[in-house]
Amino acid sequence: MTALSAARASRWHGLGERLPPLAIVGPCVALIVACLFFSLESDRFLTGQNFSLIAQQVMVVGVVAIGQTLVILTGGIDLACGMVMALGSIVMTKFAVDLGMSPHAAIACGLLVTVAFGALNGVLVTVVRLPPFIVTLGTLNIAFAITQIYSRSQTVSDVPDPLLWFGDTFRIGTTAVTYGTVLMLLLYVLAWLVLRETAVGRHIYAVGNHPEAARLMGISTRKVLIIVYTVAGLLYGIAGLLAVARTGVGDPQAGQTDNLDSITAVVLGGTSLFGGRGVILGSLIGALIVGVFRNGLTLMGVASVYQILVTGILVILAVATDRLTRRGA
Repeated sequence: MTALSAARASRWHGLGERLPPLAIVGPCVALIVACLFFSLESDRFLTGQNFSLIAQQVMVVGVVAIGQTLVILTGGIDLACGMVMALGSIVMTKFAVDLGMSPHAAIACGLLVTVAFGALNGVLVTVVRLPPFIVTLGTLNIAFAITQIYSRSQTVSDVPDPLLWFGDTFRIGTTAVTYGTVLMLLLYVLAWLVLRETAVGRHIYAVGNHPEAARLMGISTRKVLIIVYTVAGLLYGIAGLLAVARTGVGDPQAGQTDNLDSITAVVLGGTSLFGGRGVILGSLIGALIVGVFRNGLTLMGVASVYQILVTGILVILAVATDRLTRRGA
């Protein structure tokens, strides 16, 4: 009987590894239900063109949400992500347009700026030991001020074509898909593989679950946190490039709500705000949920203020569910 029980347990364990994580089952169900509802309300919803539009609308926030997820998994939060993204996009476009720099070199400079901000956040959190909320609140204001001063609050136009390439499209059947959407999906797959298959990914979860226990296990929590915030900064720079590609300009007013939008996507995707628990692909589903609701309500002719209301309700429900789940555990 013992051998039989062990065999059954092994089969169930193998089945459990093949099943999708429970953390994203709820968001997946919510996304499917939302799609079914809006398809009944509007004939234009279930079209390839509309789904492509939704993907374009969420690709910037979707990439920002990857970085936000990494930070939240360690038990932190990043309020500066949107403004760091905007600063990176302004540096890219201003360097290319005003300084006549090679577009690829300008992109590299923009990415370096966002990486530097990410590393700064990591150092302040780990070395100076300031709370992530306070650190990123401060760097949010710093990034916003630098963006406005450097751009003189003026939109940068006449952007070179290489900076707009991710806004170009290719066709799958009759549906036009942007290269930026493909990049977003590839980044999610890469982040999922890193978190699932590498030691760094396991260390991120360990630090989020219990920093002191992780330190006693020999994990350098300081190194992990600095890496997380730095990589998050790189992702914000990539999101800034996608924002330029989508709008065709460098906009100093961009990113002002992306910090809250990215947190919304992460929470709706099932990642715990208390750290240590979540699946990166859930953040993509969370971003799509927000995009589907806004798109569907727009097709129904609902005012944008009600879209914000619905988003707020969804966030509260998601956080309350996470809180109750942790309390039950």
